[in-house]
Amino acid sequence: MKPPALRAASPLAALLLQAALFVSCVTTDPFIPVDEFADTENFSQAAAALEERQKTIYRDKDRVLYCLDKGLLAHYAGDYEASSALLEEGERAIEENFAVSISQEIGTILVSDRSREYDGEDYEDIYLNAFNALNYYRRGNMDEALVEIRRMNNKLRNLSVKYGTIMTNMQKLALENNTELPQNSGAPLKFNNSALARYLGMLFYRGAGLPDDARIDQQQLQIAMAGAPSVYPHPPPSSVMEELAVPPDLARLNVIGFAGRSPVKKEEVIRVPLGINWIKIALPVMSPRNSQVVSIKVVFDSGESFTLELLENIGAVITATFEQRKSLIYTRSILRASVKGISAAVFNALEESSDENAWVFSLLSLGTQVFAEASEKADLRGGRYFPNKAYVGGITLRPGVYSFSIIYYDGHGRVLAARRHENIPLRANTLNLMEEVCLK
Repeated sequence: MKPPALRAASPLAALLLQAALFVSCVTTDPFIPVDEFADTENFSQAAAALEERQKTIYRDKDRVLYCLDKGLLAHYAGDYEASSALLEEGERAIEENFAVSISQEIGTILVSDRSREYDGEDYEDIYLNAFNALNYYRRGNMDEALVEIRRMNNKLRNLSVKYGTIMTNMQKLALENNTELPQNSGAPLKFNNSALARYLGMLFYRGAGLPDDARIDQQQLQIAMAGAPSVYPHPPPSSVMEELAVPPDLARLNVIGFAGRSPVKKEEVIRVPLGINWIKIALPVMSPRNSQVVSIKVVFDSGESFTLELLENIGAVITATFEQRKSLIYTRSILRASVKGISAAVFNALEESSDENAWVFSLLSLGTQVFAEASEKADLRGGRYFPNKAYVGGITLRPGVYSFSIIYYDGHGRVLAARRHENIPLRANTLNLMEEVCLK
């Protein structure tokens, strides 16, 4: 049954209702200039455009998002030192804001999620370490690169217990307000191991001359993929088993190709009956951004070539990790909307029991419904420039200087992007890692 229309006590009230529902319908996306540069791989200009529009795009409560977005654009632009500084600042802010969110959870239950300090999504907190590890590798600091990978793995292991305290608080509040929790809201997260993290760990340990540690991560990569078939429905890349069998007198070239853009949040509205009224619940849901990239190939001037294989569907990981938090958002939204709905129901009851002041209570009832309708909005904040998929591959060659291209293709075999690498020295007994990105 569809919810009844909100009752209007007068033409003025009806106009107020229409105005409240119309406000914010017309908006201009402030990211358009930034995205236009990112679409054409002008990442330095994209980062500069983001900086110019910082105060327009981000509020003070969105510092984490600014650090993530600009940190990733700086990484793609090759400004690895600036990227590290931004990603590390973002990570610190995530930790601080999350600690505050736990301590204040009950006291701020009626506050809109969007009014809080943004404490990052799990996937943002996880993947920032992967890109910072690549930053440190590019800066020639393998030790710090490995620190970032270990931090990423630790966060993954803690995902299933991260929200224990918050969920306990939500369950208590739900009981106090006679509100039913969503099904499986307390179910532990099954994703706790990343093939991308293990792949980078394997390469970095091999490059640092730690074969036993590299072998452990090689095994963990296979375990990660086997243990989460919904996230990894594909087999491990065939090149993975070759990585620790490189003859000491030969060189190994490894390539990581990032493609597409990660999902973004969209608003989903549902309505729940409360007496004669309905309460609005606005929830964020992950919406994929389709990528044109279907395959990535590395082609040498000598004629040799190899195709990169899918390692990690980052978009699938994002969707899986968001489900745990979504349950908390749903519970919080139900409780908040219920309080708003109860206020309208009280005024309705007073209207029906009063003759002289019925019109006053009618207006108050309508006002609370209009406020609930207009104020209940999903928090759609999130990082915009994480890639959607990670492809990997490798080839063993004689040490020397090589020129090659990394080419991105669409489903019709057309070239979407081509990255030229001239006179690249490939050395034995070291890590020769190339990385490219195409956000199309």
